[in-house]
Amino acid sequence: MKLYILTVLVLCAGSNLSATTISGIVFNDSNGNGLRDKNEVGMKGVVISDQVDAVQTDANGFYQIPATKGFGFVFISLPHGFKSSRSFYHKIDLGSNNAQVDFPLVKTSTHPQFTFIHASDTHISDKSLDRMQKFRAVVDSVRPDFVLVTGDLVKDALRVPEKEATSLYELYKTETLKFPVPVWNVPGNHEIFGIERELSKVSTLHPLYGRKMYRSYLGPDYYSFNYGGLHFIALNSLEFDDMWYYGSIDSVQREWLKKDLAALPPTTPVITFQHVPFLSGGLSISGYTETGPGRTLEREKGQLKFRHVVSNAQEVITILQTHPFPLALAGHHHSRQRFFLETEGQQTRFEQTAAVLGSGVEGAFKMPSGVVVYQVKDGEIDEGVFVTIK
Repeated sequence: MKLYILTVLVLCAGSNLSATTISGIVFNDSNGNGLRDKNEVGMKGVVISDQVDAVQTDANGFYQIPATKGFGFVFISLPHGFKSSRSFYHKIDLGSNNAQVDFPLVKTSTHPQFTFIHASDTHISDKSLDRMQKFRAVVDSVRPDFVLVTGDLVKDALRVPEKEATSLYELYKTETLKFPVPVWNVPGNHEIFGIERELSKVSTLHPLYGRKMYRSYLGPDYYSFNYGGLHFIALNSLEFDDMWYYGSIDSVQREWLKKDLAALPPTTPVITFQHVPFLSGGLSISGYTETGPGRTLEREKGQLKFRHVVSNAQEVITILQTHPFPLALAGHHHSRQRFFLETEGQQTRFEQTAAVLGSGVEGAFKMPSGVVVYQVKDGEIDEGVFVTIK
């Protein structure tokens, strides 16, 4: 008879607990059954986070986090050469009891060479499903190791009622589950639910208001994972003030980022992906727009700043440059853009990809729809190949 060691309760994403402390074991699930068998050992040095704290497992694979600070999640920063047999995150209801969550990991084959696709701005709706299908056809053809989608996943949750917004989120989840490889998401401005209240008629007290709808459907809105010797960091590059969004990395996220990076060896290259870019040529291409939904400026805590780039980019880039920082990926401007920033001791490529939704327009330029395919070999990322979606 098989013996199982059930030290903690294993939860699936979407399940709920009431918690003031989150603890558990990360272990090598050698037979992939999701349970810790007698001979399956804990894994040391794996990072677990609740989007506020980031802690490493001890020699036995044990971790513990106070659950009173986060946003109702605990997630694992997947280590090199492993995948999760379930979701990489778990939902936690904050309350008076303790939550116990194990993370069973399955070893995968590791190669010094791999491929990933950067896509953005799918803006999914019933009317644009053909674009999503064409996107999936590219993925089926390339067969990358994974896909990054940098926001504006749904047509719009900013200015529509709950029923319409949730139906779009559900559609996006349904369609991405059809992809043959993992899809890693970050939110865009169109994922911020209901904040344009003059149109959405949504109350600020709605339980899914703002960033909460994204978290409800797709989990943490910023996180990290490791693959092929690189550390990938998903960032939420949007804040909102009253009824209007702007590009920024908030203070809680910045502090989390420092903790996430502190757990890395100093030589590990870091790749970021987000919706609103740190820096962009799109501002000079499209020009100055004074009014309307796409206007160039917005007041950030009373100060007038550019809204379609990250206003505190210099501060965040300085944090990231504690490690090699070769590539920052983004979307939002519906056009492929790429340039280098040479700082003292670092050269970073800032690259944006086009919209899956269709051709875009920046100023007088018509931009093709497409995605970028990147090859990585021995830690070096190539220039990427733009694949047009017609």
